[in-house]
Amino acid sequence: MKDTIIFSIENTLCPIAFALRVIEGKWKLPIIWVLCKNGTLRYNQLKKSIPGISNMMLSSSLKELEESGLVNRVQYNEIPPRVDYSLAEAGEKILPVLDGFAKWGEELMKMKADKKL
Repeated sequence: MKDTIIFSIENTLCPIAFALRVIEGKWKLPIIWVLCKNGTLRYNQLKKSIPGISNMMLSSSLKELEESGLVNRVQYNEIPPRVDYSLAEAGEKILPVLDGFAKWGEELMKMKADKKL
């Protein structure tokens, strides 16, 4: 009989668990997607592009994404201060995965719609 595989998000040796910890939470993937589609954005532009996100969640998610190396933050010493956010190279590498996820979502939506007919 085959042994059952056990998955733990806390497993530090599992690449899937590591990747999931980096993007976990409600807002990180929407932030990555908006930056992918819009390019470099300022904080307020980013906030307006993600309805429902609070300032606290946007700030903390951006900080975590920056610490993980997925998002670049560039602060300009101007008056008024200006900060730009963009995808880092590591953040761009998740885009093919998100494209695949979107295609899978389209298939699920079509399957659901077909069952309603």
